[in-house]
Amino acid sequence: MPSHLFADRPAPQPPERGTVDALISQTQRLRGDVDAVRRDTVPDATDPQGRWQRALCELAVHQLDDLNTHLGQLRAGAPAGSLHDGGRDARSAPSRPEPQRGSLLSRVGSAEWNLLTDEVTWSGELYAIFGRDQAKQPLTLDELPALVHAEDQPLLTTMVTDCLVDGRPIDGEFRIVRPDGEVRTVHMMGEPVLDANGMTASMWAVLRDVSELRRSQLAVRESQESLQRQQQLAETEHRVAVELQEAVLPPWRGSLRFPHGSPAALDLAAHYLPSSSSALIGGDWYDALQLPDGDALLSVGDLTGHGVTVTSGMAMLLGALRGMAIAGSQPGPLLGHLNQMLDTAVQPALGSAVCCRYDPVHRTLTWAQAGHPAPLLFRGGTGRALTPPDGVLLGATSGAVYEQAEERLEIGDLLLLHTDGLVPGRDGTAGAERLLDLAPRFAGARGAQECVRTVVEEFGQTEREDDACVLVAKIGAP
Repeated sequence: MPSHLFADRPAPQPPERGTVDALISQTQRLRGDVDAVRRDTVPDATDPQGRWQRALCELAVHQLDDLNTHLGQLRAGAPAGSLHDGGRDARSAPSRPEPQRGSLLSRVGSAEWNLLTDEVTWSGELYAIFGRDQAKQPLTLDELPALVHAEDQPLLTTMVTDCLVDGRPIDGEFRIVRPDGEVRTVHMMGEPVLDANGMTASMWAVLRDVSELRRSQLAVRESQESLQRQQQLAETEHRVAVELQEAVLPPWRGSLRFPHGSPAALDLAAHYLPSSSSALIGGDWYDALQLPDGDALLSVGDLTGHGVTVTSGMAMLLGALRGMAIAGSQPGPLLGHLNQMLDTAVQPALGSAVCCRYDPVHRTLTWAQAGHPAPLLFRGGTGRALTPPDGVLLGATSGAVYEQAEERLEIGDLLLLHTDGLVPGRDGTAGAERLLDLAPRFAGARGAQECVRTVVEEFGQTEREDDACVLVAKIGAP
């Protein structure tokens, strides 16, 4: 059992003034630093992390203000008219300046209940906390529960009984209901005072209004829980998007060759580069598919946005593209059908794409584009962008028509298809020029996979705002 306080105990000595002054200065500097961080945290109802950071700053400032006031009380010493100055209550104590409403001093009050004389002493601050008129008598221990919230009355009764009967210190919180109906949360700490015979002579307590503190703590807890939920949702969405993307994009790794047995067969390789500024998966895709008639389908595209919704939209487009290509649709009409799909979708979206159909017998490339960078053709150590036929973004307008173009290819030619995020920080023209500068290195490459590796080495380590895809096809597989 904790040691009891006796009525004749010596008064504690105040700390040295210089030490307290130093602590006050440190607290004030820290408070200023935290307040600066709080001001820099712009409130945004749509940003759980920002709400959590601001709530933490609010709580820290609140607690530092309380600490600074506590230290100020230590430096000033015991106020005149304290509870132990002759047992006077707030009504008979000498007047002193009223604490500012909302300050720590206005939220901390004290009381003493003398069991021998039935005298009760309340400080003026305690009257203010309970919203009680100071002209009225302070409440006895039997009367005090009348102002306590009905659900918390048993808790108060237990704490007081344990203190008076078993000598246990009081340390607990309960809610009070003020005369105006406002509910406040009060933290009560107290101990029994024993006489020379070890009998309980009185009980003293310090009561603090912690309503604002608890509200700040609740705001921190709720904002933290909201942030955790958002992070969990983001992680789940990222995992689902990755799984969906992996299920949709071609499963082959390294290089791919088709059609087999043709001197003009394609040597293929591709790579996906994720965004470095977003944890979400975008809507970029690449695809290569051998068609029933021996032709090859090559395509890359980009659906705007990030996340599961965009990835699922990309999967829908890619599935439709494959199906229509297998059914014999040419690139131009095929893009027209994809445009209609996006234009009539429940969640409208925009996308870009380039679709190529390669005939290995005649070595002709028939292609169309929808607001997408043109394929790059490398031949004999130099490169150029193919002249694009007309075509608007997918989903931009109803009934759009997509023109087609044809290009005669030669053995050894290299075709590079890419999405616009491949070269970070560059517009379409500048990005294409950077890729065309790789022509001498492509000329010395042994195959498509080595060319893709060159592109990744050149641009893969650069910070990029968007994800990207690159697809390389070399004519005449070794």
